[in-house]
Amino acid sequence: MPQTTKTRYVLSYDVTDDSNRTKLSRLLLDYGERIQKSVFEADLSAGEMQEILIKAAKYLSDSDSLRFYPLCRTCAGKVVSL
Repeated sequence: MPQTTKTRYVLSYDVTDDSNRTKLSRLLLDYGERIQKSVFEADLSAGEMQEILIKAAKYLSDSDSLRFYPLCRTCAGKVVSL
């Protein structure tokens, strides 16, 4: 079975509607770990990223956003948190 390559991402969102924000947050918890209220870290394959984008689209209006920031292995190892 081929190994799936995963990349570590920082995901952040800004959603104005409370109900949609809660639904998006629950969706992201299926894929990663909450770091702050609207920030997650997740190790995702390209397929998983596409799944999130498709599923999340129904929770986002034109004024909302969901962003994925890739972290290279070297950068991920240099993350500092308190």
